[in-house]
Order: sequence, then C-alpha cells, then structure tokens
Amino acid sequence: MSGEDYIDILAESLVKKNHILDEIRKLNQEQKQILSDENLTPEMFEKTLDKKAALIDELNQMDEGFQQLYEKVRPEIQEHMEHYADKIRMMQEEIQKITDKTVAIQTEELRNKQLVENKFSSIKKQIREVKSSQKAVNTYYRNMMNRNVMEAQFLDRKK
Repeated sequence: MSGEDYIDILAESLVKKNHILDEIRKLNQEQKQILSDENLTPEMFEKTLDKKAALIDELNQMDEGFQQLYEKVRPEIQEHMEHYADKIRMMQEEIQKITDKTVAIQTEELRNKQLVENKFSSIKKQIREVKSSQKAVNTYYRNMMNRNVMEAQFLDRKK
C-alpha cells in the first residue's frame, strides 16, 4: 500500500467516527425522552445504555487503529506534506467536527446524569411514602387486633 492509500484509510476512519458520534447523540436524545417520560420503563433506558456502550467500544477500537496507522504513515506525511495538503485539510475539518460533537455529547451526558439523579430521587421519595403508608396501616391493624373488646357488662339484678 502506498502512503496515499493509508491517508485515505485515516480519512475514512475519521468520517466513520463522526457517524458513530452522531449515533451516540441520537441515543442521548432518546435517553432524555425516556428519563422525561413517566410511563417509560427502566429497561428502555438500559437498552440505550447497552447500545451506547457498544458504540463507545467501537470508537475506542477505531482510535487505537487510527493511532497505529498514523504512527506508520507519519514519516511519509511529514516528508511530503505539500502533496497531501488537501487530504490533511479535510482530516483537520473532520477532527474539528469530532471535537465539537464530543463536547456536545459531554454536555448531553451531564444533562442526562442530572435527569437520572432526579428520577432516582423521585423514586426514593415514592418508596419512602409507600413505606410510611404501609407502616401506618400496619400500626392501625395491630392496634385494632390488640384491642381488648369487652363484652357488655350489664348485669340483670332483678331476680
């Protein structure tokens, strides 16, 4: 393979990484909807987490491959920089898009984290209320069962 072929592979890798980041952003939006809707289940949220984890694993593998390939091609790029100027410029643009999307994803993650914390807080509050209500019912039941019901104590004194 020539240096140009390797550079094309690097550029394609950056484009693919951008697409994966777009998918992660879509999943972040889906998570936001799930966390905002009272009727949606935790399983739906977990499904989006699993999808995101798979995409993140793919990104990590791509980054490792990109780095290895770049190390292999770097001397060629540095030696013939003017020859690859257009492709380098295109890769720089892709890297800028990746950086922008990464910042947006971090912001979305923070927002979703806050929504998750609010959701858990709400659930904990509901659990406390249920436990409190259950305790009141149990106390009432116990009091009613332990009541010493006395029979009528009227004696007929007429004989």
